[in-house]
Amino acid sequence: MNLTQLMTGQSAMIVKIDGDRRYLSRITSIGLNVGCKIEMLQNVKKKPLLIYGRDTMIALNRKESENIHVEVEK
Repeated sequence: MNLTQLMTGQSAMIVKIDGDRRYLSRITSIGLNVGCKIEMLQNVKKKPLLIYGRDTMIALNRKESENIHVEVEK
């Protein structure tokens, strides 16, 4: 599933990030990479996603978030 499908309060691990070199560089520079555990803090329609990962709150727009694939932790 991609990051936009994660519901508020769910925790997940990033399993794949798609995109060109510039996009990958930007995403990894803010601390998101494969194997990173994250928690969805806010996922409201038509608003940016607010996630918590690596001791940091990160806001991502929905378009960027579609390229980040996660696996929900049980």
